[in-house]
Amino acid sequence: MRHVIRFIKRNTVFAIALLAMIVTMFFVPVDREYLGYFDFKTLTCLFCVLAVVCALKNVNFFYILAKKIVKQFGNLRMCVIALVYITFIGSMLIANDMALLTFLPLGYFVLDTTGKKEYMAFTFIMQNIAANLGGMLTPFGNPQNLYLYTKFSIPTLEFMQIMLLPFVISIVMITACCIIFVKSEKLEIDGGKDVLEPKRTALYLVLFVLSIAIVFRGIPYWIGLVIIPVVLIFVDRKALKMVDYPLLGTFAAFFVFSSNMARIEPVRNLLSALLEKSTLIFSTLSCQFISNVPSAILLSQFTENYKELLVGVNIGGTGTFIASLASLITLREYMLRDFEGIKRYSKMFCAFNFGFLAVLLTVMYFAI
Repeated sequence: MRHVIRFIKRNTVFAIALLAMIVTMFFVPVDREYLGYFDFKTLTCLFCVLAVVCALKNVNFFYILAKKIVKQFGNLRMCVIALVYITFIGSMLIANDMALLTFLPLGYFVLDTTGKKEYMAFTFIMQNIAANLGGMLTPFGNPQNLYLYTKFSIPTLEFMQIMLLPFVISIVMITACCIIFVKSEKLEIDGGKDVLEPKRTALYLVLFVLSIAIVFRGIPYWIGLVIIPVVLIFVDRKALKMVDYPLLGTFAAFFVFSSNMARIEPVRNLLSALLEKSTLIFSTLSCQFISNVPSAILLSQFTENYKELLVGVNIGGTGTFIASLASLITLREYMLRDFEGIKRYSKMFCAFNFGFLAVLLTVMYFAI
């Protein structure tokens, strides 16, 4: 029993997701449709990226990269801005979830090795917001974008025009927050091993590129699921043991929870009625309860107003912890590193996320 309690404390997000999944299963009994709930491509990408990131940690890749960032920028404020911008740009290229899995560890290494861990909560939150909002500009930046882009056959130029204003506002707000809340202090990084193992590092970077190719659908996901574990079994078994398997379980449970919510008739009826009043407002609000990807899938069945729906499910990724799966990733990563500080993190997360949400929703309500 003691081990169970310890596991729940260390994996609170997974426990909550599992409980939420079980509750919805009383309303939607298990049937064949459950097999379609799981996005195996996403789960495979998560596993592959997590495994490769663990392998890169084991050769001090992130420590050395963190050291170069500190040396390049020299002060705390510029380093935090660089970390947030890297995540912002990464979400446009490799999707928000993958950007966070890649760059949150880098943020931690920079702050930990310079003795500035008190800024970890702020930096993680800004990276999370950057990942959610940075990916909105491109059709493949967020999963819901790709779905809506395909479903409504939105022209690429029109897609980017729709999302340009909230994208620019997000950049301005994120930059302003970093300037206001982070001091311009000189940084020095502790000494340590700073020599990479060329062959292993090169191999892991190739595996990372393979993971990204899966994200872009250039390679079938099952190929990565075979190659990456096999290579690591021979080169670095420790990396496979270090993979955050409860995080994968959180995603799987959340897929069931959100899909079941979408199948509950009163929920569907309520959302259909609300969309008639304002697609923008209620698509944004629905994200707060069933996440942005399920919201996009569900609400697209009841409206042809893809412009407001697209904006709503993107800016709706800010707000609650479950508004976006990316936010659950950030929460999980923070809890692993500072479980005692989770109350402070939660308060700060809500303050910044709902602040961003309020500004973006207000501006876009009058702009659309």
